[in-house]
Amino acid sequence: MTKNLMLLKEKLSGALTYPQFKEISEKNVKDVNPDMLNEMELAYYEYRKLNLARVSRLEKLYKPTDEALNTISKIQSHQIWFVITEDWCGDSAQTLPVIAALANLNKNIDLKILLRDSNPEIMDMYLTNGKRSIPKLVVFDEELNEIFQWGPRPQAAKALAEDLHKKGIEKQEVIKQLHLWYAKDGGYSTEKEIVRLLSDNLKTNANHQTTF
Repeated sequence: MTKNLMLLKEKLSGALTYPQFKEISEKNVKDVNPDMLNEMELAYYEYRKLNLARVSRLEKLYKPTDEALNTISKIQSHQIWFVITEDWCGDSAQTLPVIAALANLNKNIDLKILLRDSNPEIMDMYLTNGKRSIPKLVVFDEELNEIFQWGPRPQAAKALAEDLHKKGIEKQEVIKQLHLWYAKDGGYSTEKEIVRLLSDNLKTNANHQTTF
């Protein structure tokens, strides 16, 4: 077993469940006095507070499609859905509830969450274009063979952000436009991309089995 695999296995054993992550997120807002925070801490406090509202909204509105239900029902062996994220991350608030809802559709799926900032050695194993972008979903089989990666945001959201940056739009306006897009999308671009990756894997496994 390689050093990275041993480290990953160790971290996964102590990773958070989705309810545990939400509980920490809520405490990071409810148990904090904003009057005692410095400017940077206050900014992160406001991010977390806003993200709790985003998560709550998405959990109420998002319902898995029939395609998602059908595809995920076909997973017959154990999978680990490993997400690296933080509760101050806006992209995470708009996608993690979808990931959690999809994972909840099949008892063979085990969702585990690791905080990025306290686990840089793990984050650096899953960089996006050399950056510690989150959220990052990595799906493994039961032997910790990687099946696929997804993240940090849907392709349409990525394209929108890149286009706005190229036009010289200031950062706060980019973020505003991005979250307007997320609100209209309702989580379904995230679902579609993850379900497509799962479907491709299922087809690959089926084709592999027919060759024997």
